[in-house]
Amino acid sequence: MKSSVAYPEQPNHIEKHGQSKDSDGRISKYTIIDEICIPQSDAPNKLIYLQKIQFENKKIELRLCYYIIGKSGRCVFGRFATFLPPNDYQEITSEAKRGVVPRYP
Repeated sequence: MKSSVAYPEQPNHIEKHGQSKDSDGRISKYTIIDEICIPQSDAPNKLIYLQKIQFENKKIELRLCYYIIGKSGRCVFGRFATFLPPNDYQEITSEAKRGVVPRYP
């Protein structure tokens, strides 16, 4: 069931660069090469993203993350793993299976 909440335009992160710290402390740089986004059905201020990320070494991984719509109306990256209703998980993975995000090699 879709929410009737008015969301700001969903941020597009494709071609944005970032970095993450590996478990051994090394910094890995990456580029977001594709993503899909859905609003969370039971949290009107949360957008769930499934992102396809390519690291400098050409390794590709998928990231499930979220952004919170703050009081200012801007979207802020959620630093922790997301919890989401089973129906939302099914919706975002169905979108990926339809080819919205290119298949993981």
